[in-house]
Amino acid sequence: MRRNAIKTLAVAAAATVALSACGRDSDDGGGGNDGGGGGGEVEASQGITDDQITFGISSPLSGPTAGPGTCTVAGITAYMERRNAEGGIEFGDGKTRTVEIKAYDDAYDPARAVSNFRQMLDDGVFGQVQSLGTPTNLAVMPLANERGVPHVFLTTGATAFSEDPEANPYTMGFVPTYVSEGESFGRMLAESGEDITVAVLAQNDDYGNGYVEGLKAGIEGSSVEIVAEATYEPADTAIDAQITDLASSDADVFFNANSQYNLVVQALQQAQQLGWLPRIFLPSNTSSVSDALEPGNAEAYPAVYTVASSKNPNDSAFAEDEDVIQFQEDMEQYASDITTTFVPHCAWSYAAGAAMEEAFSMMEEPTRDSFMEAARSIEDLEAPMLLDGVTINTTEPGVPPINEVEITEFNGEKYVVSEGY
Repeated sequence: MRRNAIKTLAVAAAATVALSACGRDSDDGGGGNDGGGGGGEVEASQGITDDQITFGISSPLSGPTAGPGTCTVAGITAYMERRNAEGGIEFGDGKTRTVEIKAYDDAYDPARAVSNFRQMLDDGVFGQVQSLGTPTNLAVMPLANERGVPHVFLTTGATAFSEDPEANPYTMGFVPTYVSEGESFGRMLAESGEDITVAVLAQNDDYGNGYVEGLKAGIEGSSVEIVAEATYEPADTAIDAQITDLASSDADVFFNANSQYNLVVQALQQAQQLGWLPRIFLPSNTSSVSDALEPGNAEAYPAVYTVASSKNPNDSAFAEDEDVIQFQEDMEQYASDITTTFVPHCAWSYAAGAAMEEAFSMMEEPTRDSFMEAARSIEDLEAPMLLDGVTINTTEPGVPPINEVEITEFNGEKYVVSEGY
């Protein structure tokens, strides 16, 4: 794996001030720099000993988003279990520790996510990592920051998790924002110079709103026009009425900002039944060939696009890639009991394991504040499973650690880099 030399960097001034102000005592499960006021040895936060550190993941391990949810557990588990088998990770304080990952099912329910967070604290975790879902992480964020508990490298592209590190010093997103994905696709349409009509379906929350906001920014001032819009609620199990309304527009493009695979498949199937065959855009997290395109008969459409920031091990272009070979070996050996289906979340989570290791290597004290300072000091990390040229950077306030994407297009078997509209 390609790794940059470790850089010991100062965290941005605003974030440092915020971290210092927001430290919490460890008696309620919180913890900034716990103790050490007399100049002696710093008291460790809960969840870390001289030989182990424990993190929790709350993700949908059941329900319609269980595929992506289990991947958030599988990817980082595979990465950390391999490092554990190799003897552990050397931290910035000179101690070598193994990493324990505890998984909790929230079924994409914010109330359960909050309950899981409280249970994690009772179970003695150091922090929460890689949890999937916008509404679930939004529910946890104020509690995590009130308690001073790391809530980091989250699998959600909502801007809320990266835009204000001073207000939420213990929270950090990970993947590109929904806004940036939507805007990239909008720019591709605008750059074609053609008169294009677009119909939009969006989940009625920050997830869907982010994609639509980005799309509108990308097409602003162009000859691309949105001619129909519809929404659905995250708990909805059917979208027949919305697809029927959108199909009546006969738009050239169907922009489907949908977070649930079963609804993506429904949309693809129903549009065909209605005789509407536009070009399709799908979000990166619901664009899997096996989970969306094959059951939805995507070959019926003139084109299906998504965006990518990570390598797809099912793509023959990466058959000899060292990262992908290592990833497949680790997933088979350490996470085959968690998931057997690849979606991008598996690769993102595996890359997050490398980001965690980078933070650990700069963590000079066994405290949550020291971890957060290190986590916000990562620059140009070439993490495994990210596309060449896509790096992890956490030092710029308001920007998620991964902030680069490519538009890709389904060629009947796999996604390849798109040549444009």
